[in-house]
Amino acid sequence: MEAPTMTDEHEHYEAVVVGAGPGGAAAAATLARNGVETVVLERGVDAGSKNVTGGLIYAEESAPYTIDGLLPGFREHATERPVTDYYIHNIAGEKVKTFDITQGHERDTEWADAVLRRKMDSWMAERVHELTRETGGGLLTGVKVNGLLRDNNEIVGVTCEELDPIEADFIVAADGVNSELARAAGLMDWEEPEEWFQGVKAVVDMPGDAINERFGIDDDEGEAHLFSGDLYDGVRGGGFLYTNESSLCIGNVFHLDSIVAEEAEVQELLDALLTHPLLAQWLGEEYDEREYSAKLVPDSKKAANPSPHEGRLVLVGDAGGQMQAQGPIIKGMNHAVTAGALAAEAFVEARSRGKPSTAGERYEQRLHDEGVMAKLRPMRYEVASAAGENDITTDLAERLLDSPLGRASVRAADTAGLLGRAYGSPYLASMMPDTKTPYVTLPTIIAEELGTRVADDNTIEPPSLGERIGELTYDTDVGNPHIVLEDDSVAASGAAVTACPVSAEGFGGGCYREETVQSNGDEERVVSLDTQPCVECGTCAVVADTQWEHPRGGKGVEFREG
Repeated sequence: MEAPTMTDEHEHYEAVVVGAGPGGAAAAATLARNGVETVVLERGVDAGSKNVTGGLIYAEESAPYTIDGLLPGFREHATERPVTDYYIHNIAGEKVKTFDITQGHERDTEWADAVLRRKMDSWMAERVHELTRETGGGLLTGVKVNGLLRDNNEIVGVTCEELDPIEADFIVAADGVNSELARAAGLMDWEEPEEWFQGVKAVVDMPGDAINERFGIDDDEGEAHLFSGDLYDGVRGGGFLYTNESSLCIGNVFHLDSIVAEEAEVQELLDALLTHPLLAQWLGEEYDEREYSAKLVPDSKKAANPSPHEGRLVLVGDAGGQMQAQGPIIKGMNHAVTAGALAAEAFVEARSRGKPSTAGERYEQRLHDEGVMAKLRPMRYEVASAAGENDITTDLAERLLDSPLGRASVRAADTAGLLGRAYGSPYLASMMPDTKTPYVTLPTIIAEELGTRVADDNTIEPPSLGERIGELTYDTDVGNPHIVLEDDSVAASGAAVTACPVSAEGFGGGCYREETVQSNGDEERVVSLDTQPCVECGTCAVVADTQWEHPRGGKGVEFREG
């Protein structure tokens, strides 16, 4: 990388982009193409080594930017399979009722592809490095940005663990859901579990020809499957399965507050999906799990910051809560791409007008003008949640659905074709309340009343939690724990024992465990912490009393698949 322009004290670039995921790549590519001297800082040893997705990436017809438009060749080199068929399965025991929701999925969709983040992000990073190097910048990996550089309380740059501070006229925080820059600027926080989802995923090895045969597809086709009902012990959320070129992504996404309330152990919920008879037709008799992973996901309806900027700093993607998860609609990376490009566009215009300090305001306006914020925080949900997310309404809906009249109404709605249309309606999805009713009760009753019993025998045996942790790659930063447990009482931090995806009750090899200690002659139950097996999802930052930060650059877990 060419030597940057120097100020009296620090290196200076016109723009610093923190994070080389879709949002950071989109911002950096757009900045570089407009001649902005841009440096990208990525904390992983390789772009994608710290990232996890379900995952599908979309190109929306209504979006001003798509990733293949910004980085030509993206679909040919960075993705897995296109999604050509989309199904949702309602489950009650061994009974299943399936709806084809492909038509609804294709609304406003130019294309949707399955991806693995290590492959995708690494390819994008190479293109971004080529573009930014031409401006006098470049892309550096293994660099953790740990804070904001300020001058007289004004944000003027970033601080790093591995480098001296860097000044910049424009700072793009694309550092993910656990953004330390967003928190340092007071733009995001981790106070409320109900504002977050937790995703847990297994990447399952499967030859491409076996995928084609078992799913009845060709090389240029792929499927997406969603799962909901009673297989998750009342936890609000659902499962997914996506076909890749030579693997499957299978996992669950749950409301974090529901995981805590039900004291659910999330790896057991993943196993409940993997071992359900419905999946026997696809998994066969041999099961080879390549990688186990987890991450937090912001619920944009509640967490997306409508004004994601402060001074020279802007937030894009998960860092700003820009993840749309409304019923069967799960879109995040495409919004990060749009936000990154809009942020860059805003700075280019502000600079051209001699007012670079107005970039944040221009970015905010673009998010609203282009309809991004309306998708992330739909007004229909604001109205519906005010009426539907309370104990009285939920209890009434639950009792009505489970009554003879309610069950008869479900059968009648199916006969009239209303249920399938409802599941494929983005309008209804945007109004769906965050209660047990749409995630658990209704799918269970649909399956009980309309489902067919699955006769297949699922004989696979998923790995134990210890085996899953043992297969992950770590570069432990000995002597520098990135999480500090502030309050080890069970009342303050006990939820992490079950909510942490690499912890469980009675399991001694995870991050969190509950122990009995002697204190002044009395026994006391406390929580202890070992950060070595951490997958850096950030769950404990929300559900326990901790000081949480990312490990230093290149340290900690390294995802091979993502």
